[in-house]
Amino acid sequence: MTDFVIDHSSAVPLHVQVEDMLRKLIEKPEYKDGGKLLPNEINMAKRLGVSRSTVRQATNKLVYESLLIRKKGVGTRVAKNNISTRLNKWTSFTHEMDEKGLPFKNYSIKVHMVVPDKEIQQLFGISKGEKILKMERLRGPESGPVVYFVSYFHPRTGLSMEDDFSKPLYETLERDHHIVASVSKEGISAILSDAQLSKILNVKAGDPILFRKRVVCDPGDRPFEYNLGYYRADRFTYTIDIERA
Repeated sequence: MTDFVIDHSSAVPLHVQVEDMLRKLIEKPEYKDGGKLLPNEINMAKRLGVSRSTVRQATNKLVYESLLIRKKGVGTRVAKNNISTRLNKWTSFTHEMDEKGLPFKNYSIKVHMVVPDKEIQQLFGISKGEKILKMERLRGPESGPVVYFVSYFHPRTGLSMEDDFSKPLYETLERDHHIVASVSKEGISAILSDAQLSKILNVKAGDPILFRKRVVCDPGDRPFEYNLGYYRADRFTYTIDIERA
C-alpha cells in the first residue's frame, strides 16, 4: 500500500478516495481471487491517516458489490471468480474488462442473417420480411465462459457476415461503418436458466441468470443494436452508484 496516498485537501470525500484505492488494490496479483488477506482496517486507517469508520465505509461498499468477502476473526479477501461492471458509466464490454486487467476471449462467434421478431421490427422500423444481421458471442476469461451475448443490428450499420467480429464491435462500427455508439438504454432482471442456456453457460438448469436487455443508439438517438446479455449470476455482478436528489 506504499504507493497509495489519500489527498486530505481534495474535495473528493475520504471514503470515496479509500474506495477507489481499494478497487486498485484488489486488482494486484497477490490479492486477486482471494490469494492474500487485505490489510486490516486499523492498520489501513493508520497508514492512510483516516478514521477506521472511513475505511469500513469504503470496504462495506465493495463487500456489498460482492467484490470482497469479510469473515469475522479471519479478515477480508477478494471474492473468487467474481466479475463486476458498473452502470454509472457505459463503455464497451471489451474496454471495461481490459481496464480491469481481465482479458476476455471469444469462446464462439456465430453470425446469421435472420428475419427478426415483431418487437425488433418495430424498434428498427423495418419491413416485416426484411432480414438483418444476428450475432451470438460466448465470452469469458481463461477460466471459462461467463456471458452469452445475442445482438441484432439495423441494416443501416452496413455490417455483413464478411466483417471481423473477433475485434471490438464499436471500434469496427465507428472505423469501418461510421456508426458511433452514444447511448445505451438497458433493462436488467433475474431469470432461471433453461436447458439451452444451461448448456451454453455450463450451469445447471434452473440456476439463476442475470439477464440484460440493451438498445444502443447513435448520437441522434436512433437505435442500431438490440442486444440480449445472459450472465452467470455466480460469476458476475452489476453495480450502480445513485446520488440522492
